[in-house]
Amino acid sequence: MRFLVGLSRFVAITLLLALLGVLVLWWMWGRDLPSVSDLDVLEVSGQTRVYDRQNTLIGTLTPSLSGSGGTNRNLLKLGQISPWLQKAAVTSEDRRFYEHHGVDYIGIARGLLKGLLQNDLEGGSSITQQVVKNTLLSDLQSARTAERKFKEAVLAFQLDRNYDKERILNAYLNIIYWGDGGRDDIVGAGTAAQAYFGKSAASLNLAESVYLATIIPAPNRRYKQFAAYRPLMKDLLGRMVEDGRVTRAEADAAWKTPIYPAGWRIGWNTDGTLRSAVLENTDRLQQNMNALEAAQGTGRFAYQYYLQAVEKELLPIIGRRALYGGGKIVTGMSLSAQQSAEQASLDATLPDGATLGTALVSPVNGEVLALVGQKLTGGRPSDWDNALQARRQVGSSIKPLLYTLALETGWKQSDTVLDSPLLNTSYQPQNYDGRWTGRYVTLRYSLDHSLNLPTVRTGQELGVQNFEAKLKQLGLTPPPNAGLSLTIGTLEASPLQMAAAYAPFANGGLYYAPSLVRSVEDARGQVLYTRPAPVARRVWDAQTAWLGLDMIRGVVNDLTVDQGGLASRAQIEGRQVGGKTGTTNEIRDLWFAGVTPTVAGAVWVGRQEGGALPGWAYSGEIPTPIWQQTVAGALSGQPPQTFKEPGGITYRVVRQVEMAFRTAQADEEPTARDGSGNSGSSFFRRNRPAAQPETVQPASQTVTQPEPEPEPESAPALPDPEPTPDFQLVPEVPDIPAVPMTGGAEVAPLEPRPDAPPAGGFDAPTTPEPLPELAPSDPGNPPVDEIPPVD
Repeated sequence: MRFLVGLSRFVAITLLLALLGVLVLWWMWGRDLPSVSDLDVLEVSGQTRVYDRQNTLIGTLTPSLSGSGGTNRNLLKLGQISPWLQKAAVTSEDRRFYEHHGVDYIGIARGLLKGLLQNDLEGGSSITQQVVKNTLLSDLQSARTAERKFKEAVLAFQLDRNYDKERILNAYLNIIYWGDGGRDDIVGAGTAAQAYFGKSAASLNLAESVYLATIIPAPNRRYKQFAAYRPLMKDLLGRMVEDGRVTRAEADAAWKTPIYPAGWRIGWNTDGTLRSAVLENTDRLQQNMNALEAAQGTGRFAYQYYLQAVEKELLPIIGRRALYGGGKIVTGMSLSAQQSAEQASLDATLPDGATLGTALVSPVNGEVLALVGQKLTGGRPSDWDNALQARRQVGSSIKPLLYTLALETGWKQSDTVLDSPLLNTSYQPQNYDGRWTGRYVTLRYSLDHSLNLPTVRTGQELGVQNFEAKLKQLGLTPPPNAGLSLTIGTLEASPLQMAAAYAPFANGGLYYAPSLVRSVEDARGQVLYTRPAPVARRVWDAQTAWLGLDMIRGVVNDLTVDQGGLASRAQIEGRQVGGKTGTTNEIRDLWFAGVTPTVAGAVWVGRQEGGALPGWAYSGEIPTPIWQQTVAGALSGQPPQTFKEPGGITYRVVRQVEMAFRTAQADEEPTARDGSGNSGSSFFRRNRPAAQPETVQPASQTVTQPEPEPEPESAPALPDPEPTPDFQLVPEVPDIPAVPMTGGAEVAPLEPRPDAPPAGGFDAPTTPEPLPELAPSDPGNPPVDEIPPVD
């Protein structure tokens, strides 16, 4: 008796603890579960219409069901899928599907027991759980965690309670990953039927259906080993007979039916056994999918990246059910800009294996005008959107933001900065060609030629922390502990972020967070969402924005192609243009970001998986013409606009280049700086013979072609740098890669491109001379070039 009482107490305590455990798990993970009603989108797919800013229909939204290998937008209703495939999938993946309530506890126990006794771990997830995992919990699908399993079980139970089995099975057959086709993943029954057998899902016979069901657990391996996995088909047919889903006669007939998966040459015996099986062409899977796309027309892929971005913006605002429930969405897209961006992507000539991302925004309010996330080819592009999702180092395209910060703090374009290696620091960047002059060059000249050394010294004097704060105001996220390398582009950003960061140059210094959607109505015309009025954040005062704009317009216009102009290919006839190129180490990333009065945009080119591009790939010759074609097309047919100049701006010609100044500073002497915080007049001598004084000409005497920087006459009272090489710096043709922080005092090698042509009329040596050897810092003396501390 006491034993029974003790046992009952033990059971009661165990149940209580289990209940408490469930309550704790619910408190931890069950309060933020997605809604199973989101799967209702299968009933209303393709009914939500999307319009551009001119109220022109640009497409309809079709819900995507993401699986472990990709995304399927070719969604089918259950009546469009062969009943043989439905039956084969249930018997193969979840024999108790019609009996359990979302979670097959018997199946889980059987899988665990088999794993313990036979060392053969068998998955116990039901079809309902797999639907949950690959749709509602797709962000957790790869994690074998207690949290995922708990959420999966709860949602599977809810799903089973809210939907009938046919709806759940339909969703499952639309999200299953059926292998790697090559360019595209094979996801969903419709795509699988086309890829493997070149027919519709409704036309699959029993033998073909059984084959597709047997390869579900490991499609890439099982597809390539037909003979090894052929016995699984006989086993599955036998279980289908046991379950009453087919008759013995149907199973026997299916076993003897010859099938020919794409790419295989198979010889059959009349009894269903194999004479031979040779895999001849694995590319046939992708070819079959391409044939389906060709029949449907490539127009269905138009504006794909913009429509995807609309979905991403609206999902957290109105939810999936409202988003795909029918109705009308009005966006800020400029149809002409989007079409132009897509045509430029189609026309782009890129290095082998490279792709691109393009984004255009309106400086007026931050609306996204166009998005292209890949190099387009006319077929179905990848779902990955480089314009929005990618984060790549921006290289020298960050420099205008640093120089504008200098102008904001009182510097002038005519101020000069020392072009010489840093002293007594472990960080040793170089100019692109590995050469330096030891002279002071103007900010304008440094940006036009994208020199690294004066740029880093500028950042050193301004303070990295101040630059980081400004970048954050511009919607960018500086990497932690980047130090001075941040000034030459180790920041990572998307083309959309860079386009938005450049837009303040065109609108007087206002930053707008990018947005796509103006309004949403449901199927009855009721307003579901209206975008709040865009809120501007002032990041530059109007005069500073104008001075920065003047500098990036100089990058585009100061030098011709023959003179080594980095961005001259961005010029658009009859339009005002400013911008900057960017290249990163090993030529991994090529950029151009620029503005016109009504469009700001950025183009990135690189390899999707990362890695170096060929040595001949220049940012001025690859992304810049893509930007030019895109923006020129976007502006086609519109009257020319001009940038709106604020008051208090005056122009002077300095060293044969017309520059904008604040009126109060226009006649001040240029200041020479070396990054240490010490500065002096550019007219003071520096223990050298007197040189011809620098002249400042009135704007009316502008000379359109700038000459090389003359030798400065002065410098701050600092120790002389290493001896100046007895050659002058040639204007640089390629852009300068960002150089990361190094761990010691050694100068990181950076080989110049051997085919970089000399420019600017200099007789420069074809092989750059080596950098002078830097003496190690003396800990007993304070460093000349001190790097500010960085958090």
